[in-house]
Amino acid sequence: QVQLVESGGGLVQAGGSLRLSCAASGRIFSIDAMGWYRQAPGNQRELVATITRGGMTNYAHSVKGRFTISRDNALNTVYLQMNTLEPEDTAVYYCNVRIIRSDLTAYDSWGQGTQVTVSS
Repeated sequence: QVQLVESGGGLVQAGGSLRLSCAASGRIFSIDAMGWYRQAPGNQRELVATITRGGMTNYAHSVKGRFTISRDNALNTVYLQMNTLEPEDTAVYYCNVRIIRSDLTAYDSWGQGTQVTVSS
């Protein structure tokens, strides 16, 4: 079993910053892509940013230039630095990790979610 522990959410004023972390532990042979998704009330879950094991990144248009995703492969941890936050960024943020088993099959694991609230 794999556990994902998220941290770093909270309440911040518009223009402020937060840093999210997500650490994976347990039966892990290897990790492929890691990413962050978010879901606001009444909306579908949407991609925020992803990063490959080699460090290639992909961002949603709405967060480009404001958010930065990074990872520490030695710690099996992914980060999301969020700057210049806007009220529209308010959502529950979920980390997603693609776990590689020893037989080289893969599956996605999700964190429990962390609330980010941006006040205007």
